[in-house]
Amino acid sequence: MELYLDSANLKEIEEGFKLGFLNGLTTTPTFMQREGITDIDGMIVKLSKMVPVLQIEALGNTAEEVVKEARRQLDLGLDPNRTVFKIPVSLEGVRACHLLRKEGLLVNVHLVYTLQQAYMAMHAGATYVCPLVGRLQDQGHDALALVSQCVEAVNFYGYQTKIMFSSVRNAEHVRNAINLGVHTITVPLKILKTLTDNNFTTLGTEQFLSDTRLMTVRVREAINSINPVVKSSANLKDAIVKMTEFGFGSITVVNDNGEVMGVFTDGDLRRLLQADGEHILSKKLAELTYKTPISIDGGVLLNEAALLFKKTNVDTILVTENGKPAGMLDIQDLKND
Repeated sequence: MELYLDSANLKEIEEGFKLGFLNGLTTTPTFMQREGITDIDGMIVKLSKMVPVLQIEALGNTAEEVVKEARRQLDLGLDPNRTVFKIPVSLEGVRACHLLRKEGLLVNVHLVYTLQQAYMAMHAGATYVCPLVGRLQDQGHDALALVSQCVEAVNFYGYQTKIMFSSVRNAEHVRNAINLGVHTITVPLKILKTLTDNNFTTLGTEQFLSDTRLMTVRVREAINSINPVVKSSANLKDAIVKMTEFGFGSITVVNDNGEVMGVFTDGDLRRLLQADGEHILSKKLAELTYKTPISIDGGVLLNEAALLFKKTNVDTILVTENGKPAGMLDIQDLKND
């Protein structure tokens, strides 16, 4: 099934065709008017250089006027092998379709609302026949039944016509088009961008990325650039200020030689305040007793850190390099940014 973008917005068109696999672009005078375009010919030429196949309107009250307009547009420098002329279905429209097809030009007979209209376009040799599904459904008609009938007619009678599913309003319409076996669909960018979305896919991808990160990233690459270190000569009040500045719930306490004495946490602070009151804030960090800190070498993989977090049930681990404090690894650092 061919996939076309339905738009006249340059930013949308550039974004859509970055995918690299869209078959072409459909546009209308109404789209162009909404975008504030006044130089229609200039826009057509610009679009023709951006997309593999461009489908544009060829309008006229008679078949001869339609053919004349198509030829005029070709004279702008359009490639006849990459340009499809869109003609609203009518008796003169299908006659124009027949004349253009005799010249080897590509034609899309559109604004189709009935099987009879589609049949006339097919028999006139239309390259594409384009029922407007969304508009038909807005009027309370069974648009999907019409599309199905058009596909069956092509298959049964052997017409060399592609049924294009248009006036797409939602992702469900795309699923309908696939199930009905249409040959082409033209889709607005906002809907096109939703077609690969699925919450379970997102969750699974995030899990794969997270697990890969654990196996490929080393601790030193994951830690915050801030190394929350305070000398043991500082008092608890200074430690609180530093913890606030660093944005960590813990700091590493070192002696004058830079050797680790221990880790002081906000939990330690709460326990000391509850036990001894506010006067403890003037106490030196060197006067406190520290447990051996839970630490990890910066050169190991995050997978090892994850196991250590699980084993110790802590939220922060001291990271060392050659025995010196290099920073703190928070449990949130295990996740992707």
